[in-house]
Amino acid sequence: MKIKQLLLSLALLGYLGAGAQGWNADLGNGKYKNPILHVDYSDPDVCAGKDGYYMTASSFNSIPGLPILHSNDLVNWELVGYALQEQIPVEHYRTVRHGDGVWAPSIRYHEGEYYIYWGDPDFGIYMVKTKDPAGTWEKPVLVKEAKGIIDTCPFWDENGKAYLSYAFAGSRANVKTVLMLSEMAFDGTKLISNPALVFDGHKGHTTVEGSKMYKRDGYYWLMAPAGGVKPGWQLAMRSKNVWGPYEFKVVLHQGDTPMNGPHQGGYVETPNGDGWFIHFQDRWAYGRVVNLQPVTWKDNWPIMGIDSNKDGIGEPVLEWTKPNVGKSYPATPLVTSDEFNGHQLGLQWQWQANLDPAKHWGWSSANLGFMRLNCVPREDNVKTMWMMPNLLLQKFPGANFTSTTKLTFENNPEAGISNSGLIVFGEDYAYIAIEQDKTGYLNLVQRSLKNARTSKEGEKEIAVIPINKKEVYLRAKVEMIQNKEPFDARVTFYYSLDGKSFKKLGESFKPSAGRWVGAKIGLFASGTKAINDSSYADYDWFRIEEN
Repeated sequence: MKIKQLLLSLALLGYLGAGAQGWNADLGNGKYKNPILHVDYSDPDVCAGKDGYYMTASSFNSIPGLPILHSNDLVNWELVGYALQEQIPVEHYRTVRHGDGVWAPSIRYHEGEYYIYWGDPDFGIYMVKTKDPAGTWEKPVLVKEAKGIIDTCPFWDENGKAYLSYAFAGSRANVKTVLMLSEMAFDGTKLISNPALVFDGHKGHTTVEGSKMYKRDGYYWLMAPAGGVKPGWQLAMRSKNVWGPYEFKVVLHQGDTPMNGPHQGGYVETPNGDGWFIHFQDRWAYGRVVNLQPVTWKDNWPIMGIDSNKDGIGEPVLEWTKPNVGKSYPATPLVTSDEFNGHQLGLQWQWQANLDPAKHWGWSSANLGFMRLNCVPREDNVKTMWMMPNLLLQKFPGANFTSTTKLTFENNPEAGISNSGLIVFGEDYAYIAIEQDKTGYLNLVQRSLKNARTSKEGEKEIAVIPINKKEVYLRAKVEMIQNKEPFDARVTFYYSLDGKSFKKLGESFKPSAGRWVGAKIGLFASGTKAINDSSYADYDWFRIEEN
């Protein structure tokens, strides 16, 4: 019996991958729980493709950008690639630009190709496409140069015409709370008519944005969130004429549930015609996690979730029956850990900016079995981690988890103060690191910084202890301490010299969100002096386990 159980466990491990330690929404009994992804995939959109379902989400300044996730059942998702390997304009995004870049993309499958559109609020509307979503995407096309246009969505009509809906970022455009529609060339590369205002939310539906466009039962549909991120709701608008006028209805709100702000997302139907809505919910430091709602239709209006309080509006479900897609698929938690045993980083990792060819931040080591991060000196104007491009980060993978990494620090005493370690990053951040001082002596340090985006202060030193050992294990334990608004969490740092006995270092820390994104966790290396051979850290592995 023990051998049989061992073989079963090994088979499951092989299926999920050694790094699959993330949140699991599949309950294994034909049901699922929300969120389906306790991960910050902000502004998700989804489409049905030729081999299942594909999702993308906002990636802002992080690179690679435009994540591509695939699912067979809308519950279990796999990160299969990215549509952007560099953010454009490339030189502009070599500098960290928190909260800029890719805002609220939409993904569509049209005539054998997958299209993604997004608005960069500073440059305009972009489009990328491919025939293989998990493969290489074509170079982005600037569909329209503009400032302040965001949340774009294409729609191809059966009459040979194409359209694009969008909204405005008030911070750039000085207008917002309206939805616009423009005709688009059928090849999707440019807008070809003057835009028209098709919905005005100023009377009761402020900050309407993020529209998605569909056609069903002879109606043109615009579905869009309103009311702001944390307290908002979802609207559905319909018209027999693409240019309106559109009648509208609130179709999803918090109601009597604990799920605040059931907000922006995308609608999709399974082959049997069942409707489903994927959307986010903002959980403060944990970011905008992804939920799945059943959709039923009454009087040709959608009810997203279930009308639990009988007010005629859908409320989100916390647990529900998995979509009927004709086949049962096993649970597939997202991969989070990385043994660094290959020539490519795991897809969960992103940098804070485009790679700089003049700065050699680090490399995978092919079959040598480690990830090297070089302690290259910061730019003179980068005083804290907030503006460091070479942070190697991933999204918080769940509500309660422990991240542990093993590293060997090779210090060049002539390199000056250099360090490398484990960081929990947001507008408040903290890290634990091995650091060489001016003499080359090695210490363990813990530091933090509050209000990093606006602070004029430097990092606060919490703890320093001498170790003078090159090999060390670093750990961060993340715990949700309030499973309701505002979803507070706590991070505690630990270290070990043998990988068995871990000791707490410094103080516990309350993580915070970043600029439009949830907190992240990952690795860094930094130096202060230009030298022909910088100190460096070799990371043997990075492992995440659920608490």
